Amino acid sequence: MARRKPGETVLSAAPIKIAVAGALGRMGQAVTAAVQADPTLDLVARFDRPEAEGQGLVTADEALAAAAVVIDFTTPAASAALAQRAGQRGVALVIGATGATDDQRAAIASAATQIPIVFAGNYSLGLNMLMGLVAQAARALPAETYDIEIFEAHHRHKVDAPSGTALMLGEAAAKGRGVSLSQVARRARDGITGERPVNEIGFSVLRGGGIVGEHSVTFAADDEILTLSHSARDRGLFARGAVAAARWVAGRPPGLYDMQDVLGFAKA
Repeated sequence: MARRKPGETVLSAAPIKIAVAGALGRMGQAVTAAVQADPTLDLVARFDRPEAEGQGLVTADEALAAAAVVIDFTTPAASAALAQRAGQRGVALVIGATGATDDQRAAIASAATQIPIVFAGNYSLGLNMLMGLVAQAARALPAETYDIEIFEAHHRHKVDAPSGTALMLGEAAAKGRGVSLSQVARRARDGITGERPVNEIGFSVLRGGGIVGEHSVTFAADDEILTLSHSARDRGLFARGAVAAARWVAGRPPGLYDMQDVLGFAKA
């Protein structure tokens, strides 16, 4: 079989069998609709928490037995546990949960030695383009002159902060500057904080209403301000990105991938 290029999808006569985790949640419902609208995919199972009830829901084990790929927008703990079970069953995963701990990330990475997993903090094409622009700007604009601030806003129900996407943007900025984000991140300011140090990457967070997702990265100098931003208007764009990732990951070799790989931005 010829090796596929990054971003290339395998064409198959049979639709790819998809299961949706967290099917009763906002993203689960959006993903379900996106899968049903795609003729190259076959929605074979929907599941949620063990105690959840709903028309057409099955257990996680039943879903894993039926599907080739599971799309999971639940919680980091649930995603890490599902990854271990999927690894044992040989079922590919697309994970969109944010706020994972180091241990949870390690569990997902361990499962990726057995199955292909796309694990991304954001499935928007535009946002992933923004990441590349942020890295380029951070590389070109000197830290001694330009301070970096990342702002994000989401709906009142989001439980983690800063968002996984904001942290992805922070990682892109830190990579552009050749520093470790963990060494330069400032996640909150309160009281007498002192002068801002060179290379600091700051984060600001808003939670309220039904905001789908707003992200901006500001490069502030004494004489000019550059702001790169992205606004999400509908959760459907994340669902469509996750569906594209599911098509891409089906049949891939084991490994931990992200949307840069799916979109062909990563090196082959």
